[in-house]
Amino acid sequence: MSIEKQVDSGRRGLLVATCAAGGVAGLATAGALVSTFQPSERAKAAGAPVEADISDLKPGEMKVFEWRGKPVWILKRTPEMMASLAKTEDKVADPESKKPYTMDMPEYCDKQSRARKEHSDVLITVGICSHLGCSPSSKFAAGAQPSLPDDWAGGFLCPCHGSTFDLAGRVYKNKPAPQNLDVPRHMYLSDTKILIGKDEKGEA
Repeated sequence: MSIEKQVDSGRRGLLVATCAAGGVAGLATAGALVSTFQPSERAKAAGAPVEADISDLKPGEMKVFEWRGKPVWILKRTPEMMASLAKTEDKVADPESKKPYTMDMPEYCDKQSRARKEHSDVLITVGICSHLGCSPSSKFAAGAQPSLPDDWAGGFLCPCHGSTFDLAGRVYKNKPAPQNLDVPRHMYLSDTKILIGKDEKGEA
C-alpha cells in the first residue's frame, strides 16, 4: 500500500508540474500575442491626426509636435520674418512649391507664405530635409553666422550637408536638398488649435 501511495503521489506531482508548466507556457504565448498586437495599435496612432495647441506661442517662437513619427514645426512668424519672404523669393529653388517632396502642398496655402491665408503668419511644416532625411536646425536670427551667408534672412540649416531653407521652408538654390520642406494638410479648430494631418477634405 505504501508503494502505491508513493506512485500515486509521484503521479500527482508530475501532473501538477505539467499543468504549471503548461500554464506558464500559456501565459508566455498570451504575452507574445499581446506584444504582437501592440505595434499595430501604435502604428495606427502614429498615423492619426494630431491636435496642436499654440495658445502660448509668441511671435518668433516655434513649437514641435510629432505626427506619423516625424517632427512637425509650427512657427509663428513676426512681421519682419514675413517681410523676409519677398527678399528670398529669387534665391530659393522652387518659390511656388511646384515640385513636392513626399506630399503636395495643400491648395489652400499661399504660395509665398506656404500657410493658410487667414493665418499667413503661422508656418506648419515637416522638419525633415528632402536630401537624406536629417532634421534641420532653426536659425531665425538674420545676418552672418557660421555656415550661413552674410545676407542670411533667417530660416533653417540642415547640419548634415548644409542645405538651407527660408522662413517658409523653401530650399535655397544650389543646395543638396532637391525640394522644399513638406507642408502637411491641416485645419484650424480655433485660432489657437490646429489639427495636423487632416483638413476639410479628410485625412492626409
